[in-house]
Amino acid sequence: MYGIQQLNYEYDNIFAKILRGELPSERVFEDEETLALMDIMPRADGHVIVIPKTPARNMLDATPEQLASCMASLQKVSQAAMKAFNSDGITILQANEAAGGQVVFHLHFHILPRHKGVELRSPGSDIEKPEILKANADKIREALKGYGVHHPNPECE
Repeated sequence: MYGIQQLNYEYDNIFAKILRGELPSERVFEDEETLALMDIMPRADGHVIVIPKTPARNMLDATPEQLASCMASLQKVSQAAMKAFNSDGITILQANEAAGGQVVFHLHFHILPRHKGVELRSPGSDIEKPEILKANADKIREALKGYGVHHPNPECE
């Protein structure tokens, strides 16, 4: 059953291009199976996206291994984002297929640090300035160090 949708995987999606190095990104965390990067149109300060490095259209066709590796990274980065932004909570968003709200057809999870009484910005809001994305990424990378996570890619430190 796994991989049934992979025939419909779009290899030219933005995350596939980032993984191939064709597009820039502000990387926060990376391991052998996953990549966490700043969302360029953040709905909250510290908005991060976690993706698997291997093709998966969405949760419906991902392998259990892809999901498990994403969940492990999601937890680490969520804890660090919550600490970095002194947030009251975290919202995790994940959509499947167009009718479910998916826009980019590569499995991805949104991490949104939340503060009581503060609404999320609208989806597709303005593109954030690179220097602000970097500053927010630096905060999360620093918080990850506090959890004993040191990024294997020096560019992310």
